[in-house]
Amino acid sequence: MNRVPIANDLLAALPRKEYQRLLTLLESVTLTFGEVLYETGKPIRNVYFPGDSLVSLLTPVEGHMALETGLVGREGMLGIPLALGINRSPVCALVLGTGTALRMTSARFRSEHGKYGPLHRELSRYIHERMVQITQTAACNRFHPVEGRLARWLLMTRDRMGTNHFRLTQELLANMLGVLRVAVTKAAGALQRRKLIGYRRGNIIILDARGLEAASCRCYRVVKDRHDGTEI
Repeated sequence: MNRVPIANDLLAALPRKEYQRLLTLLESVTLTFGEVLYETGKPIRNVYFPGDSLVSLLTPVEGHMALETGLVGREGMLGIPLALGINRSPVCALVLGTGTALRMTSARFRSEHGKYGPLHRELSRYIHERMVQITQTAACNRFHPVEGRLARWLLMTRDRMGTNHFRLTQELLANMLGVLRVAVTKAAGALQRRKLIGYRRGNIIILDARGLEAASCRCYRVVKDRHDGTEI
């Protein structure tokens, strides 16, 4: 009998029996583009394990647009502060890609995490991955050219959504990367001229993933290797 693949990597890493048990505590939901799951400083009422959905973690800065500090998709979970004993979100969690997720109440999650079983162990590994992503993103935003950063972001989005085709406006991309819209226009145009991506009216298609990775800064591979367990 064939097993149905588990959409979320963190849950897929659990022993099958443990996953089946947790499944009774999880609710399948659809996350919709533009939906705000967490607000900065507000209580976290649920945790989410995305499947084919994508969520951006944004840090607001007074007088500026919010800056993205992380992406969460099928590789992980939303609600890490609860695992650290904190019940309020330090970031805004905004859905960028409509798709499915499994949801658990914060009370149930704290109970399960407190058992120090397989879920606790996998979350500890994932928290380290998130730390790598956050620190690498901070360095990337400070030192790397916009074109390489855009290529990195598109590849990370592709990995988490499981598709080469998604919808993202230049205005949204500018906010995610913390740059002016004109900088995104220039960078996207350069990638398009090299036939690495197709871009029209907010619709992006990755045409050459290998070439796009070559155009990306090294930060993409650092974060991906951490998740794949192949980092040096």
